[in-house]
Amino acid sequence: MNDPFADIRPYRDAEVPAVLQRLLGDRELLDSIARLSLGQVAALAPALCRPAVRWYLSRQLRGVSDVHGMQMVIKHYVEKVIEDTTAGFSVSGLETLDPGRPWLFMSNHRDIVMDPAFTNYALHRGGHQTVRIAIGDNLLTKPWVSDLMRLNKSFIVKRSPGSGRALLAASRHLASYIRMSLQEERAPVWIAQREGRAKDGVDRTEPAVVKMLAMSRDKQVESFSEVVNALGIVPVSISYELDPCDGLKARELYLRSTTGSYAKAEQEDVASIARGISGSKGRVHVAFGTPLNGEFADADQVAEEIDRQVVSLYCLHPTNLYAYRMLHGDGAGIPDNLTLEAGSCSEAGFRARMEALPAEHRPFALAIYGNAVASKLALAAAGDSSPPC
Repeated sequence: MNDPFADIRPYRDAEVPAVLQRLLGDRELLDSIARLSLGQVAALAPALCRPAVRWYLSRQLRGVSDVHGMQMVIKHYVEKVIEDTTAGFSVSGLETLDPGRPWLFMSNHRDIVMDPAFTNYALHRGGHQTVRIAIGDNLLTKPWVSDLMRLNKSFIVKRSPGSGRALLAASRHLASYIRMSLQEERAPVWIAQREGRAKDGVDRTEPAVVKMLAMSRDKQVESFSEVVNALGIVPVSISYELDPCDGLKARELYLRSTTGSYAKAEQEDVASIARGISGSKGRVHVAFGTPLNGEFADADQVAEEIDRQVVSLYCLHPTNLYAYRMLHGDGAGIPDNLTLEAGSCSEAGFRARMEALPAEHRPFALAIYGNAVASKLALAAAGDSSPPC
């Protein structure tokens, strides 16, 4: 059977058993899990640890024969992450969205794995379908990583396919897959508003992402606005009281600022993923916006509306206010009603967290939190009167 999207699509139910068997036999995956759970013991005697890890995984995956079964296993781990690493998880706006409509959720991007995971969990808990997740091929550094992601409804975004012509073809292919998912297979989709995380805390949509999505339209019969409206784009704004990767991001931003460039270490993204999952996040909020509908002249106008909603919906935490005042002084003008979030991190605790970083990195770490306040204030100055979270 013709399968034009076999190179990027998630695995189908019939493929799951064979992929799971492949993973259970993957020595590199087994060794990676052993190092995470057993530490130095696994490093000294990996061959002795593999059978125990394989047995444990087999027990976890017992009875899993399709994608839904795999996602129920993942759900258990997401709930454990919420219990162990957050001070509370909350959701808003989802009640206004029709669960029978396959929406295209376009989210701000702060964490590699937890952004789509928390969005997915909110949707599942709210009676919606889980999403197909766009993931860059730069993160799929190992075959077992790709297998795990595609088992969880992830599809591949080819970031560096080669020549300009190859990039254009890959973008059209991706746009066609996303639209086919939404309109033919009735499957919702999650995609980040930009390539890469907003490491400086400034959530801005890259118009190139919107242009890619619009490549699915038939220009003979469909206007730009019609394709935007047909996609059912819903902005999503995710906020973390604490960013487990704030120190790593601040270091990268400092080096980029002082040297003009930054070269990632091997497996650096994997380390960021691990820290993002296991690190303390404080309170986490996922806010769903209003589907885009109307006349849009171009991708820039679409990006502006997504940005407006993401910033407006963003749930400020006290840590954002602490950081803004530390950057701009205690006299910085912040309206008293800018946030209703009580938070779980005291100002003293937050100051200690920042002071534990190298002095030259601290302004960049503070900006990760404080820039969310600056974005809110700029939106308010432009006339937005949205109530605080």
